[in-house]
Amino acid sequence: MKVLLRIGFLVLLGAFSVCAQNKELLYDFYEIPQALMLNPGVKTPQKWHVGVPLISGLSFQGATSGVTVNDLFANDGIDFTTKVQERLLDVMTRKDDFSTTSQIEGITVGFRGKNRPDDYYSFGMYGETDIIAYWPKDLAILAFEGNGGANLGRRFNLGDVNVRGEMINVFHFGINRKMGNDLTIGARAKLYSSVFQFQSIKNKGSFTTTQGQDNIYVSALDADLQLQTAGVRGFYDIVDEDTSTTQKDLTSLFTERVLLGGNLGLGFDAGFSYQLSPQTTLTASVLDVGFIYNSKDVWNYTLKGSASTEGITVYLPEDINNLNNDLWQELLDDIEADLPYGENTSGYISFRPVKAYGSIRYDFGEGGNSLMDNCGCGVNAGGGSNSDMYRNSVGGQLFMMKRPRGVQAALTGFYQRRFGRVLALKTTYTVDKYSFSNIGLGLNLQAGPVNFYVMGDNLLSYRNLADSHYLSLQFGFNIISWNDN
Repeated sequence: MKVLLRIGFLVLLGAFSVCAQNKELLYDFYEIPQALMLNPGVKTPQKWHVGVPLISGLSFQGATSGVTVNDLFANDGIDFTTKVQERLLDVMTRKDDFSTTSQIEGITVGFRGKNRPDDYYSFGMYGETDIIAYWPKDLAILAFEGNGGANLGRRFNLGDVNVRGEMINVFHFGINRKMGNDLTIGARAKLYSSVFQFQSIKNKGSFTTTQGQDNIYVSALDADLQLQTAGVRGFYDIVDEDTSTTQKDLTSLFTERVLLGGNLGLGFDAGFSYQLSPQTTLTASVLDVGFIYNSKDVWNYTLKGSASTEGITVYLPEDINNLNNDLWQELLDDIEADLPYGENTSGYISFRPVKAYGSIRYDFGEGGNSLMDNCGCGVNAGGGSNSDMYRNSVGGQLFMMKRPRGVQAALTGFYQRRFGRVLALKTTYTVDKYSFSNIGLGLNLQAGPVNFYVMGDNLLSYRNLADSHYLSLQFGFNIISWNDN
């Protein structure tokens, strides 16, 4: 029971904010400084930029690859039990997931080197939450239908339990270098400070019920389950104490963890942009290749062993005088002996969810009014290969992300239109496991030195949010200098 309560507490911690991992609208939208976070080797036309603290980069999203709220709770005259059976149990698989991620940028600064104008340096800090829970198909069927009837003899897979989550703060420093008119490369180092982490991703075992001999049924459980947590117990204990200083204590612990007082880790990003021709650009990047060593506030839970039981057996009339014995407790003791529950504080390594992007872009429609006019940007300025003089861009993007049950991928087609130095629009069509009709729109507005951008995904779903598998919104404010003014 305590384990279940702790898991519930973790879910509540992560439920307050959600965001998109795949930021297809922002990727290679180089007029926006936050595009550097998706590709350290993206084109950097600005001289320097400063993000407005806490609102320079915010992203919010919710996603489910299976059932939606509308599927279960729509007023369509269908019995709820029937909906659960037909729209949940019969349709969802163990690869369907419910996932949330969030990223809130605290500080971001970028500037061009005074002595090396071909280099653009950036640094900052952001917070990120990432939680994913896969649908435990076999266990859901067991809970809904039971282990009798048609499920007699069925082997329910305990490995369907698969959940992972973390909240971290990231300190980063990156260098973007223009190698010539055709190639820009970049890399970013990251220092992770974990607020909390939990995972239960390598579970094995089964539960089976067959015909019994002494009783009607015999149930067999073979389990190798583990829940690893780091940084969770400290928060849980504060909430569990429920004193007059609970809120203050939670804030203090959270602040400590954010400012390098938690479990620490290292990682890096890398990327490039290469112009195949004056109008065709190829880009690629890999993000969050890194790990966190969890050694502080670690508390792990294990359940490992094998047990079988036919329940409480009473032979009549022989046992008529022994009915006062605590037969139920004896049964529990026997099961616990065969299937011991354990706790430990062993440290462990958690790996970041690695992400990769790639794109090809074709620019056309000469228009002038380049963002790079008079910027003093070294080899970044001028040259026949400067695609900023083109008003239109069209192309495709590929996104991949490592998840506990394999690689999650998305394919995007996009069109971008620039209106001088003031306005740029980007529209996308994305296909992934969450939606085959994801149309997105992004807007970037430059009013003097003030930059504002807003982006929304899956716009067609706004007609009925409860029936959507995917919702996303990104926005932010920056101060940008394009020239010496």
